[in-house]
Amino acid sequence: MIERHEVEAFLALAEELHFGRTAAKLHVSTARVSQTIRKLERRVGVPLFHRTSRRVSLTTVGQQLRDELLPAWGGLTAAVQRAIERGRGLSGALHVAFVSAAAAQLLAGVTQVFREQAPDCEVRIQEVQADQMLRRIRSGEADLGLTTLPIDDPDLTRGSVLVREAQVLAVPVGHPFARRGSVLAADLTRVPLVRLPGHTAILHRQADAPPNTADPTAGTLQEALTLVGAGQGALPAGAHARRYYARPDIAYVPVSDAPALEWVLVWPTDRHTARVRAFVEAADSLIHGHGTTRQPPQ
Repeated sequence: MIERHEVEAFLALAEELHFGRTAAKLHVSTARVSQTIRKLERRVGVPLFHRTSRRVSLTTVGQQLRDELLPAWGGLTAAVQRAIERGRGLSGALHVAFVSAAAAQLLAGVTQVFREQAPDCEVRIQEVQADQMLRRIRSGEADLGLTTLPIDDPDLTRGSVLVREAQVLAVPVGHPFARRGSVLAADLTRVPLVRLPGHTAILHRQADAPPNTADPTAGTLQEALTLVGAGQGALPAGAHARRYYARPDIAYVPVSDAPALEWVLVWPTDRHTARVRAFVEAADSLIHGHGTTRQPPQ
């Protein structure tokens, strides 16, 4: 077997084609480099370099060995570096933000997978209001968060889609829509919609429809649902709301032509740490382990 120092000396000399520069690069003596290369050539059985008093060049066998060894060595050293980075970086605490009970359940499952890989890293799952999610991530109060697309911020990176779910419309139980099997997105022009800052599960009215100044505004999801139950408006939401936010005064009606909501992990591009990478990989492993994107409880 070729030893590590032989591979390093060979690849360094193949790049520099100069024993002095190679020795300086490896922080060893020129004699040590020459000795190592001769030992490797004896192991291979043929010369790997042509040597003259003026120049050093690769032989045909040397060129072939370099071309085949270089990518394999690069992959090996990268893998070792990632392992070192994980060992050094997977400790401390990781703060993960969420905005709904369904998201919290999903994150709990991801955390279990993550802890198998990083038992020394504490995961702190924190609930935030929808309009605070991105601000907390940008400020560093949260390392990453689980939210819905779209995310139009060049300073944030998003992972793969973890969950796709249908959209529904929350209406009072006595509303005519509650007796329907489904509604269309165009029907939203006929009802006031509760405004919830930062709430991305929004089925916007048709682009040519004027904004409704009578739309009520809520500060939290529970407040928004209370307004719906009181008959002051309707609220677009993900289908998971039917299970996690069931209320006797509210009916959830599917919006048949609405695009699916897509849930992703989001983090600052310049803070893609080992902890963040490991958590994102844990989420992908949990959700995509069988090659499909999870559908949330309906």
